[in-house]
Amino acid sequence: MVTEKITPQEENVLQVLWALGDGTVKDILTATPENERQPYTTVASVVKNLERKQYVTSRKVGNTYLYTPCVRREDFKRSSLNRLIDNYFGGSYRNLVSFFVKEEKLDKEELEELIQIIHRGQ
Repeated sequence: MVTEKITPQEENVLQVLWALGDGTVKDILTATPENERQPYTTVASVVKNLERKQYVTSRKVGNTYLYTPCVRREDFKRSSLNRLIDNYFGGSYRNLVSFFVKEEKLDKEELEELIQIIHRGQ
């Protein structure tokens, strides 16, 4: 599993690649919402950084490169969440849930639903 952190811009490109499965820089641009699109050269640079950091691989197809994520979305999500919990909640999921309750992001019904999920072992 790669451990080098990625920038928000790199994560956005990686999200697009996960949705596509694989793609060229042009594919990434086309799949990016118009109001979030970066210049072609910027996206090409971001993808090269992701490749250097071993989040994507590439293979030459004709005159262009096809990029494929080599990190699964679930693995990235797990790693990112664990890092967030370690850095901001002292490694405690309880502190994370407590934070959401205090911020009114979780209500009583949602907490009861989470408790049921825990009891069912899901």
